[in-house]
Amino acid sequence: MNEFTLRQQMVETSLDLARLGLNRGASGNVGARYEDRFLVTPTGMSAEEMTPEDIVLMDFEGNWEGDRRPSSEWRFHRDIFAARKDVNAIVHTHSTFATTLACMGKEIPAFHYMIAAAGGKTIRCSPYATFGTQQLSDHALKALEGRKACLLGNHGMIVVGSTLMRTLGLTVEVESLCEQYWRVLQIGEPIVLSDEEMDIILEKFKQYGQPSIPD
Repeated sequence: MNEFTLRQQMVETSLDLARLGLNRGASGNVGARYEDRFLVTPTGMSAEEMTPEDIVLMDFEGNWEGDRRPSSEWRFHRDIFAARKDVNAIVHTHSTFATTLACMGKEIPAFHYMIAAAGGKTIRCSPYATFGTQQLSDHALKALEGRKACLLGNHGMIVVGSTLMRTLGLTVEVESLCEQYWRVLQIGEPIVLSDEEMDIILEKFKQYGQPSIPD
């Protein structure tokens, strides 16, 4: 995929996040690996006003090109791409239900088997840290160990994946799980699936979905 096409996909992903109500205004951001660098959405711009030219190209030293400044959260994009060779796309949102649970510091247990879609038996919640800081990035990286999604304490969520389309799809799924868990908590404590059952589900998820079609 050439750079301009990837930039277009990032704008479209940002617009989809806004359309789905997962981000509002200039909140949240999107990142994508590009060759030996990465692209990230600009700081302080809503999806509706963003163009492919506004996407910021960065290196792993924290330098960027162009007239736009990168998202204030560029550090966790850099650090996740550096640490996780399986990750080519990152979505960060302030979606309503994920953020609600994050503000309670709640890890999401295996109340539903689809928790496994996020890569583990739980969806962790990292401790709070000031936005845009290295401490926030360090917390996020730890919460994402062996996972495809995490909550950020008093902040929102991060979802990672192999492509922007798949990462967007998982973001929708995680927000749905957060909503379901929030609704369950209005009634009481959920029945949590056992570790043994989640081991079975995680194994089944390895074969879930359609196989990749070679170019």
